[in-house]
Amino acid sequence: MKLDNKIAVVTGAAQGIGKVIAMHLVKKGASLVLCDINLEMAKEAAREIEEAGGKCLALKSDVSNMQDAEKIIKDAVEHFGSLDILVNNAGITRDNVLIRMKEEQWDQVMAVNLKGTFNVTKAAIKVMMRKKSGKIVNIASITGLMGNAGQANYSASKAGVIGFTKSIAREYADRGITVNAVAPGFIETAMTDAIPEREREELIRQIPVKKLGTPEDVANAVCFLASEEASYITGQVIGVNGGLYM
Repeated sequence: MKLDNKIAVVTGAAQGIGKVIAMHLVKKGASLVLCDINLEMAKEAAREIEEAGGKCLALKSDVSNMQDAEKIIKDAVEHFGSLDILVNNAGITRDNVLIRMKEEQWDQVMAVNLKGTFNVTKAAIKVMMRKKSGKIVNIASITGLMGNAGQANYSASKAGVIGFTKSIAREYADRGITVNAVAPGFIETAMTDAIPEREREELIRQIPVKKLGTPEDVANAVCFLASEEASYITGQVIGVNGGLYM
């Protein structure tokens, strides 16, 4: 799964799963544009990548803003000369049960998770159409497939990402562009670390492989879909969930 001389953009890449995805793409040979709303954290992640020998440009961006999304792609092309891979990873949660969920909690999650994916993809697709090639990988979620109590907004946004992925895959398959989604299950992150031990054990009992996933598991799936080995795969949702949802 070599990505030598490929230019990749990863949104929401300053920390967590996004940062691990970014580092894996660089290890495979890609040059990277690392985007995040937190510029200081983005610069720190970029320094780590550069110290490891990779090429990286850190950008501050709010993907829910179309002008920011267009600037991400413009700066990527100006800095590296091209664009081959887009990973739409930026996402937020604003959890609450429906009866207590505020309108702004719904709107914020939709703006970043779903509209943000639309914004950056629309900007990137123009470049990829001219090249007649490109790989787009959208980070969805198991909750977009099976739902989750207390996450109506998040689940709906990720279900939207899945529908968006399939539609864009159909629209641009004949232009040499593949569009796929990775739907992580429960992954070892700061969020799952905060789950009380008893609840964590109960969760693991429900997972057929009897363990949580790692950010590296997600990154490996992304790298595969971004590679030429996946050139005949488009419009698919790859579950990285240990069998929790089949």
